[in-house]
Amino acid sequence: MVSNNPFSANFDQSGLSREEISLLRRVAGLMIPQSEAFGVPGADDPLIFADLLASLGRDLPAIREALSLIKQAQQSDAADLAAMLTSTRPNLCASLVSVVTRCYYRDNRVMKSIGMAVRAPYPEGFSIEPNDLTLLDPVKARGRRYRLVADGS
Repeated sequence: MVSNNPFSANFDQSGLSREEISLLRRVAGLMIPQSEAFGVPGADDPLIFADLLASLGRDLPAIREALSLIKQAQQSDAADLAAMLTSTRPNLCASLVSVVTRCYYRDNRVMKSIGMAVRAPYPEGFSIEPNDLTLLDPVKARGRRYRLVADGS
């Protein structure tokens, strides 16, 4: 039997339980809700969320821990949820925000809505307005913060 659920293919790959996936989808939707005014989907959109599940990778333990805290706190308001996570475990909050936003801003619909070309940045690159490079002088003045490695040849 073939499932019509867009998350079923990523379920086994994500490493999360069905309950965790459901909670993560709800949290993603709270973090970035759909906006009809701007014509963009929320982070809980099926395509964006499927990408999110497939992209957890090294963030999986932090996401799982964040979801556990969220479940225990039983917060349903995005602001309360963010305040709780930020105050108790800022590293988990950062991981959750990172996973959700990177997948959200990879979506073509979102890129179009913010005026970005829907293409890879390279090899064409993007034009950068001329800027005042003297702003980098304090950084240059700090000196090298890395060690040189001998050439392996």
